[in-house]
Amino acid sequence: MGFGITTVLLNLSNAGYFSVDSIILAMGLFYGGIAQIIAGAMEFRKGNTFGMTAFLSYGLFWESFAFLLMLPHIGLGAFAPNTASLQAYLVMWGIFTLLMFIGTLKLNGALMIVFGTLFILFFLLAAGVTNSSITTYAGYEGILCGLSAMYAAIAQLLNEVYGKAVLPLFPRRAS
Repeated sequence: MGFGITTVLLNLSNAGYFSVDSIILAMGLFYGGIAQIIAGAMEFRKGNTFGMTAFLSYGLFWESFAFLLMLPHIGLGAFAPNTASLQAYLVMWGIFTLLMFIGTLKLNGALMIVFGTLFILFFLLAAGVTNSSITTYAGYEGILCGLSAMYAAIAQLLNEVYGKAVLPLFPRRAS
């Protein structure tokens, strides 16, 4: 949920509904960042390597991204990313996400949608660094990504609480 809500908020900004402000930065640092880092540590204790890697990595993505946005505004403008380094940052996250997407092929359809749309989002955002109309399009795609993550999160929660499939996760069938 931390990833989903934070992703929706940032991409509402990318789509042009409002500018990035302290709301998005605070969500990125705390709910998108720290909360997912804690979830990753909990997944480690459960022995879930995929969940640990996803939560820790994207939690730290949100922490680093929030700092990238903040550094120029706190007197550290010399550390602001340039176009090429920001594009490389987003492309590398896109490659990582594609590799994680491959892992979802053995999990469930809901996670396939989350990681598939996130993979596309990172590459759209990288292209959007030099083309604002692509960033706007990325914003709408990112809203879809965030909403799909929110769905996957609430489906897992409600299915566990009720002890049955209240919302389908579209499980992969054993072959």
